[in-house]
Amino acid sequence: MMLFKLSLRNISKSIKDYTIYFFTLILGVAIFYVFNAIDSQTAMMNITSSTQEILELLTSLLSGVSVFVSFILASLIIYASRFLMKRRNKEFAIYLTLGMSKRKISLILFFETLVIGIISLTIGLLAGFLLSQLMSIIVANMFEADLTKFTFIFSKNACIKTLIYFGIMYLVVIIFNIINISRCKLIDLIYSKNKSERIKLKNPWLCIIIFIISACTLGYAYYRVAPGTDKLKSEFEMLFLAALGAISTFFIFWSLSGLILKIVRRHKNTYYKKLNSFVIRQISSKINTTVLSMTVICLMLFITICVLSTSLSMKSSLNKNLSMYAPLDIEIGKNYNTDQIKYDYTDIQMKNSKLSFEEALNELGFDYKNNLTNITNFSLYKDENITLKSSLGSYYEIAKNQKGFLSYNKTIKLMKNSDYNNIANSFNLEKVDLKDNEYIVVGNYENMLSIKNEALKRNTKIEINNKDYYPKYEKAIHGFYEMTSNESEDGFIVLPDNALKDEQKVTSLMIADYKGDKNQIESMINNIIKKENFADYILTINTKQDIKNASVGLGAIVTFLGLYLGIIFLISCAAILALKELSESSDNSEKFNMLRKIGVDEKDLNKALFRQIGVFFIFPLALAIIHSIFGLMFCNNIIKTAGVSFNLQSIIITAIFIVLIYGGYFLVTYLCSKNIIKENK
Repeated sequence: MMLFKLSLRNISKSIKDYTIYFFTLILGVAIFYVFNAIDSQTAMMNITSSTQEILELLTSLLSGVSVFVSFILASLIIYASRFLMKRRNKEFAIYLTLGMSKRKISLILFFETLVIGIISLTIGLLAGFLLSQLMSIIVANMFEADLTKFTFIFSKNACIKTLIYFGIMYLVVIIFNIINISRCKLIDLIYSKNKSERIKLKNPWLCIIIFIISACTLGYAYYRVAPGTDKLKSEFEMLFLAALGAISTFFIFWSLSGLILKIVRRHKNTYYKKLNSFVIRQISSKINTTVLSMTVICLMLFITICVLSTSLSMKSSLNKNLSMYAPLDIEIGKNYNTDQIKYDYTDIQMKNSKLSFEEALNELGFDYKNNLTNITNFSLYKDENITLKSSLGSYYEIAKNQKGFLSYNKTIKLMKNSDYNNIANSFNLEKVDLKDNEYIVVGNYENMLSIKNEALKRNTKIEINNKDYYPKYEKAIHGFYEMTSNESEDGFIVLPDNALKDEQKVTSLMIADYKGDKNQIESMINNIIKKENFADYILTINTKQDIKNASVGLGAIVTFLGLYLGIIFLISCAAILALKELSESSDNSEKFNMLRKIGVDEKDLNKALFRQIGVFFIFPLALAIIHSIFGLMFCNNIIKTAGVSFNLQSIIITAIFIVLIYGGYFLVTYLCSKNIIKENK
């Protein structure tokens, strides 16, 4: 009982030391609970069965990611406990001197960890419960769910999972503390404050040379990734550039200590102004001993910015594409001139392939004329000689060197002029009138169209059925034929009606809107697709609702996983930096006390401390932001293939997260450090 009271007194006395520890634990518990409570929060929402399946997949993925997150948080908690142990070396030395056994000291630490765990779990779960209600609104908005039945709910599953995971983490911390206490020696504890890390002064000219080389290397890596994947030939090259960037980042931080000192000392008026010389030397020596940790924090911040910005861009971009690329309610496709051997069709499928849309749908029990309106029919054709390679003509060799990963032997879909003008009416596209020997290229994927436009500028000829055709325009026009939530990579070619023969037809398609009750017709369509004999009619049916569900589901999964990992990474970076700065402030408290004795006032000391901590928070973040500018360019070129692009809103939200979490840790670190350096006043 006496040891328990002593533990409570220690916690009360050292509450300032525990501030960052508490802050990190509470934040970790709250975030962990929020993302594991999504399934309980959505239980009260009125959602469709397909949306429910997406949410089940999302919660399953979040549960899996939570295991990884728990390892990150466990490592962070152990790291934080090391700082607290270091701060209390003198206290432990007094205990041992007074005759207290190591077993009793371990018991004191056990009670302290238990009390801290209970307090942080209680406050964290309460904060998580409140934040999860906000998360419910975000989920409902993302899936356009009905919130009329929504009530505040506490997730028992998320609570139990949080208690188990964090209980294990605290148990690991207790074991770690016991091992540390069992190994410590009285003499080491007494003189721990007098031990100083050996710092080797670096040659400033060597630092300048290494900094210039590292900056040039980083510039080369930026140049290689900035245009996207155009200049990258393989995955190995991407990994090589990533490794090059990481190594360059390390050497930039390595060279900064000597570089800063060299540059500032040349400006004597600045260097000798007030406490600048003290601050500069402190920063220089600290960078010297924290190169690896600064590098890791910088790279983690870089990953965090890219992950958060990319994931937050998904939803808004996909929703925008949905309204653009799925303007009608339904699209039905049917193969023509099928090859039984090539497609492994059954006899029944071969027989049904000759049926018209009306016949096939009637046999499946759907009267499309009474249920659909604004019906447009069109067909796609194929010519084995019209491939991406042949359509590029003389530009093929240049394109192959720039984009060697493309399938140049893949045939390109062809369409009649009249059919294209029919879908142009429905999709609000530009109509065209072709002469007897003209063709146009249509598409919406800019990276693919860029090489096709070069071929069009060269007036590239294509030959179909022994006749030559030339481009009407020197540039492809925007358009598409397949309803989807993203851009179509391939594009297609439009030719005069008499250029294509019926035997070249490969697909017939119908696009339309629903007539009457959309929910009822959607239900009829879903029932048809679920029929056992649906596959016998070799039909493909894409509805706007299905495309929307898939689009929203993908956006939700990426967004929530990105937010979860991004926030945890951000907390980890900020907490590691904060704990390092608190540890340094503890070690440097005597230096600040010495400055007081020679007449430096408290205001100047606080300014010096603020600048010192500020530089260490800004350095890794500033370089991470520079990395992210080029990293986001690279990511943007990749995610364009899914019809997604970055928007200003996602970058602003990412910046808000960084300001709130990273800035919050900086502020708490400064306030705690200010209290530490006053202890020996």
